[in-house]
Amino acid sequence: MIIPALDLIDGKVVRLHQGDYGQQRDYGSDPLPRLQDYQRQGAEVLHLVDLTGAKDPAARQIPLLQKLLAGVTIPVQVGGGIRTKQDVAALLDAGATRVVVGSTAVKQPEDVQKWFEEYGAEAIVLALDVRIDADNRKEVAISGWQEAADVTLEQVIEQFLPFGLKHVLCTDISRDGTLSGSNVTLYQEVTARYPQIAFQSSGGIGSLEDIAALRGCGVQGVIVGRALLEDKFTVTEAISCWQNG
Repeated sequence: MIIPALDLIDGKVVRLHQGDYGQQRDYGSDPLPRLQDYQRQGAEVLHLVDLTGAKDPAARQIPLLQKLLAGVTIPVQVGGGIRTKQDVAALLDAGATRVVVGSTAVKQPEDVQKWFEEYGAEAIVLALDVRIDADNRKEVAISGWQEAADVTLEQVIEQFLPFGLKHVLCTDISRDGTLSGSNVTLYQEVTARYPQIAFQSSGGIGSLEDIAALRGCGVQGVIVGRALLEDKFTVTEAISCWQNG
């Protein structure tokens, strides 16, 4: 399915270029009407990233998130600097259907495995951002892509499979925010290796052709952010393309 995404800083809709807070583009202070419009156009799941909370968990935008989540009736997955069990609980209490966990799953896997046991695999999405080298090694990057974790995508997934891992949001960092197309080969490889996981692709969607290219590669969700904000196409058009080519 098509999953429209918004990134939020201090109540504003923004996009960062490849995770760099210094390269920020603003798209207005109207996240709720945007989400409601995405739902009206047929979106079945939405994706929110609290970039303020990612930078400073003490500044997490919980009141804003509560308002946004209450304003739509479809499931919403929310991420951004999830470091503790309290962070997970706060977002689920605010109305999130799933909580997106990134760096903490790599740095403190035992803690996150306990969250799987407590909240269930349906409540957690692992967000794994990868840099792919010339040997096709898929190294996971953490801390807003500032650090290499010295662990591969496959190694992280294997750690969580015994805990029922179901949802993985996988981003090829080199494509994020570029509108240059997805890394189709990456998704073909990982979905073939782990057919039991519902993979979401993220990064690089700039045209309907990019969405069409992902059809048949095994991903179950396609995160679309900047292209919608810049009116490259509509949610309705994206859904039609995903379903019909």
